[in-house]
This record gives sequence, C-alpha cells and structure tokens, in this order.
Amino acid sequence: MFLTADEITILTGRRRKSCQIDALRKMGIPFRINMSGHPVVARSVIEGRSEQKSNITPGWKSNVSLI
Repeated sequence: MFLTADEITILTGRRRKSCQIDALRKMGIPFRINMSGHPVVARSVIEGRSEQKSNITPGWKSNVSLI
C-alpha cells in the first residue's frame, strides 16, 4: 500500500526525512507526512495506478467558511 522507508530513500537518494520531503516536492510526487515527520508515498502513485477516485470535482469549493 505504501513505499517502505528504504524505497523512499532509494527513490529520493536522500536519507534524512527533511531532504526526502524536499526531493519529493521537487519531483512532484504526492506524499503525506506521518506523525513522526516522515514522508509517506502511496505505492499506487509510483506504479502508475490512480489512488481512489474523488467525488469532488476540480474547482469545487465548500460553502462552509472556516474562521
């Protein structure tokens, strides 16, 4: 489901999590940051499959205002 820590190191060429995050951003690879501050990349992103299809269309905006 997700790339392993070793696979992210190989993908980015970086060992430090801050450097991995910078590399993923520069490569345009979508990721999330987990509670320990490490980047998490869905395997489907790298393998070319779409994750889950979103029901939200592009340009959709909530009519709820967050203050």
